[in-house]
Amino acid sequence: MAIASSSDQPTNNPRFDELFDPDPALTNDDLKPTSSDQRTFSGWEMASLWVGLVVGVPTFYLAGSLVDLGMAWWQGIATVVVANIILLVPLVLTGHPGTKYGVSFPVLARSSFGIRGAHVPTLLRALVGCGWYGIETWIGGEAIFLLLPHFIKHSGWATSVPWLGTSLLEFSCFIAFWLAQLAIVWKGMDGILELEKYSAPILIVLTSCLLIWAYVNAGGFTYMLSLNSRLSSSEFWSLFFPSLTANISFWATLALNIPDFTRYAKSQNDQILGQVGLPIFMGAFTFVGLAVTSSTKVIFGRVISNPIQLLGEIGGFTTMFLAIIGISLATLTTNIAANVVAPANALVNLSPSKFTFRRGALLTALLGIAFQPWRLLKSSESFVYTWLVGYSALLGPIGGIILADYYLVRGGELSVKELYSSSTHGIYYYCGGYNLLAILAMFVGILPVVPGFLQKVGILDGISGSFVVIYNNAWFFSFFTAGFVYWVLSFLKGKQENSRSMDSLLPNKP
Repeated sequence: MAIASSSDQPTNNPRFDELFDPDPALTNDDLKPTSSDQRTFSGWEMASLWVGLVVGVPTFYLAGSLVDLGMAWWQGIATVVVANIILLVPLVLTGHPGTKYGVSFPVLARSSFGIRGAHVPTLLRALVGCGWYGIETWIGGEAIFLLLPHFIKHSGWATSVPWLGTSLLEFSCFIAFWLAQLAIVWKGMDGILELEKYSAPILIVLTSCLLIWAYVNAGGFTYMLSLNSRLSSSEFWSLFFPSLTANISFWATLALNIPDFTRYAKSQNDQILGQVGLPIFMGAFTFVGLAVTSSTKVIFGRVISNPIQLLGEIGGFTTMFLAIIGISLATLTTNIAANVVAPANALVNLSPSKFTFRRGALLTALLGIAFQPWRLLKSSESFVYTWLVGYSALLGPIGGIILADYYLVRGGELSVKELYSSSTHGIYYYCGGYNLLAILAMFVGILPVVPGFLQKVGILDGISGSFVVIYNNAWFFSFFTAGFVYWVLSFLKGKQENSRSMDSLLPNKP
């Protein structure tokens, strides 16, 4: 199934080139709008993307971590589901222009941040993607390490090397998983979307098997159902809102670049139905994570929250082999879709003449190694996740600005021609290619969150209680503040000029 061209050799898109004569500095085959025959994804295929994204090691921890903090089992799962229902709104709204115009996130960002200013939000999104890519790859490498025979895992190769920060054996497992991912990424968006599509049913079956194993061996889920709340009413609400923000931040990055995927949807109905899969699958998989983790207390006499460590306790080579295949597949589907597409497209947008999707994905993978995730995770796992989730929350202003620009300023209409034009008279050229109002609004949304973030990572000791509240609700605060400020500034500047005739490259489907 031909979805998108990602080869190094350019291919012609006659309709796009003949109609608009795009600026070569702003386009290549990976940045052009998708044509009608490239929009092949149905609602189920869009939903299967979320199955691949949701089923993974980090998601396994979510509800369990909230129960550890004192919530009842159902409160932990409900918090995750509510957060993802809230996130569903910006996901669908941001995905709309992707389906309507066939444009990716970097191209969409040009309308609000400017032809050149779009590099600011796309590179910010790319940076956190590279960090997560390295960490998820290390998790995949751990699964390979677990599969190795006992005598190899206790050989001299497993001894930590000081200058490297890990053992040569663990590093080799990391590189092996890195190469396996690269083989899929090298096929471009074709390979990525096909992987998500066909992995979904496999992951559902393997997850169901894990749940059944836990139920049978623990004699039911009685222990989990007995996990009542240890919090008073006031304590619950003081924990609920920061937890809600953290769970929203979990997929806040993908909520920005969701047009990278919805541009392949057959229609708006398909992209909306596909997005609805997020809260459903998140709720289901966090239930599995919590049920399996709580069952380990009954089965092994202690709680084993790490699914990779759990696999080592289950025993039986065949069982372990199938389970590790599942962990590896889950990590592949999450990591490639969530952490490769956005950075690769950001690099393509940065220099279309030098970068294709393949080259951007390769650089993303190399940067994932440069982050040295084994050092970060071994030094302070909580710091890494606080940093990355906190950084994701700081991306809230970008989402607010893009949605305010598309819906409130432009009424849901874009000029595809102008998105690929560097003319100084173009409506998205603004001031030297930068929309200063968007950049100002972004900083207005980010700055109040910074003190709380710096305290969270240990750089600041004491801050005002108001900054703590703002950080605990960082995504909400920054998203709505930046969006509102941008809308007001745009209105005051008199953006009615944007009502000039707009053109749509492709007819919109209901």
